[in-house]
Amino acid sequence: MKSSWYLLCMLLLAATGLVACESDPSSKTNVEVTPTTPPVVAPDKISAFKEAPMLNKLVSSGTLKPVAERMPVKEDIMVEKVVEETGTYGGDWKLPWGGPNDRWTVGQPTEEALFRFNKDGSTVEPNVAKGYDVNKDSTEFTVYLRKGMKWSDGMPFTADDVIFYWEHMLTKETFGKKIYDAYYSVDPVSGEKALAKVTKVDDYTFKVVHKYPSVQFLERVAIDNKWFFAPAHFQKTILPEFVGDDKALEIAKKWGFEDIKSFLVATGYYYWVYPQIPTLRAWVAKNDPNSDQFIMERNPYFWKVDSAGNQLPYMDRIVAAKVQDPAQRILGTLAGDFNLLEFDFKDFTVLKENEKKANFRVIPWNTPAWSSAGIQLNQTIADPNLRKLFQDIRFREALSIAVDRKEISEIVTNGLGAPQQASVPEGLVGYQKGWAEQWSQFNPQRANQILDEIGLTQRDKNNFRLHPDGSDLTITIVEASTSTAPFLELVKKYYEAVGIKVDLKVVDQGTHQEQKYSNKIPATTENISIVNVSFRPDTLVPLRVLTPWYGSYGLYTSSNGKEGVKPEGDVALILDYWNKVKASTTKEEINKWGNEIVKLHQKNQWIIGYAGPTPKLIVASNKMHNVPKDLIHSDEFRSLGHGHPSQFFIKP
Repeated sequence: MKSSWYLLCMLLLAATGLVACESDPSSKTNVEVTPTTPPVVAPDKISAFKEAPMLNKLVSSGTLKPVAERMPVKEDIMVEKVVEETGTYGGDWKLPWGGPNDRWTVGQPTEEALFRFNKDGSTVEPNVAKGYDVNKDSTEFTVYLRKGMKWSDGMPFTADDVIFYWEHMLTKETFGKKIYDAYYSVDPVSGEKALAKVTKVDDYTFKVVHKYPSVQFLERVAIDNKWFFAPAHFQKTILPEFVGDDKALEIAKKWGFEDIKSFLVATGYYYWVYPQIPTLRAWVAKNDPNSDQFIMERNPYFWKVDSAGNQLPYMDRIVAAKVQDPAQRILGTLAGDFNLLEFDFKDFTVLKENEKKANFRVIPWNTPAWSSAGIQLNQTIADPNLRKLFQDIRFREALSIAVDRKEISEIVTNGLGAPQQASVPEGLVGYQKGWAEQWSQFNPQRANQILDEIGLTQRDKNNFRLHPDGSDLTITIVEASTSTAPFLELVKKYYEAVGIKVDLKVVDQGTHQEQKYSNKIPATTENISIVNVSFRPDTLVPLRVLTPWYGSYGLYTSSNGKEGVKPEGDVALILDYWNKVKASTTKEEINKWGNEIVKLHQKNQWIIGYAGPTPKLIVASNKMHNVPKDLIHSDEFRSLGHGHPSQFFIKP
């Protein structure tokens, strides 16, 4: 059973043939909305549009305009291709969440981006945008919006909302985010970065002009800045630039914020949990996110229909119940309190055992993870003895082969993660044949031999190895959760069997982040999960403080050499290759240099993996339909949102 599930996941991944790269600009001129699987009919061929009964009642009472008047002009309405069948209206999507700080639980599934990735992740397609033109050297992008499209409060959505966002929110960093890399192009010769110019062409057209070629601009926007717009008519009523600092602070305090900065971050970036803020999403917040039950209700102005002309979404509401204990997710699912939610692989056994009894199904979605159980050693840890060891490739090899991956696979992943090395999964950009087998064979005898060769021959009274200078040698693994305890206990057992003492330490999330930034985490478990290094390089390229393996190398880069540790050797080479990626003028160049970055990771194995990737488990009530079975779950694709939830429906 366990091996068959692993094979199923690998077959699904291979079947998708995922190649995440930028689109060919020459083939994208005058693009209209063309999903991976074309709609059954074009919107202008639909004779009439229909709406949910709850909206019908409002139309009949005269409090809401007819559906045809609430949507874009007929030819600009987006037709969403359903997975199984035309749905029926009604019902609630019930799921758990951790309260207002767990915003992404409802944020990703409801997100509507300017451009989104298609089913297999090979390119992007228009979504909020209707289409686009791009010139031959990828320096000028003209984006077309949907005429007559409206915000959830009925106000027009136009290019003015894009320009307002650019001029008054993004470039002024009003919500605490720096300008995304997507908007910078790089001189292929000097490496100079140039900020793009964004201008309005007409009410439903805007243009982005780069100084240098930006081949992956649309993909970068789809990942970095999915909502390249904001409701200008609302933001003008709260931004200090328009109402003044005193008035903005007064408004912030009425909303429950102590200062303007936190208020602008919440309302500019996490806007979807606030009922006051208009949106383009299928569901709109209806109550305070601090409530025990957070509710989002269908957007009467949503701009998508199915092939029969039914305005989406099918479900009336999203009802997110606050849970304090992660165990409540499982218990609530078994009790039928939740009808569609995600789980990690560690819950596989209990979920599969209860499928029939609880009337749900477990749907495995593949992930682009390099491993499901691994260790990262901080290459810049302050302790000079540990740093020397961690930077020694022989030491990493010894720790890799000192562990029995078969036991890790069976006990930690229920056999869903193959006993292999951390590596790019087959089917993804950067896959290297044979990498999964590198240093993967359990060989404690050879591990001991390598450790002796390094010079770790002295032992203490408990037979643990000492540094060559006779000082204590302990690897402290710092975690922000107890969920990895079973894996770490096994790692501790195997490391100590070859004489490497291990100390396991659990801290809260805030402390973990602080220690990561201050370079005080010697080792931790953190898995790499990326679709393509050229799309999201941060975990493989030390650009900022983020990933434990590169420690303060990232701080050095982000501070322009003012802080941190200067990258050297292959780590410096990674940054050089990344600059070549940014300066590339063709997709072939981008893939070439991205592949070189990945090869350096294969050579050095900075991330040691003990079990292969496991699927993300989508658990759906058997009454919930149109939930895809063969998608890839990743942050780049917006996780569950990749299944286009507006077409999920509940069958009575």
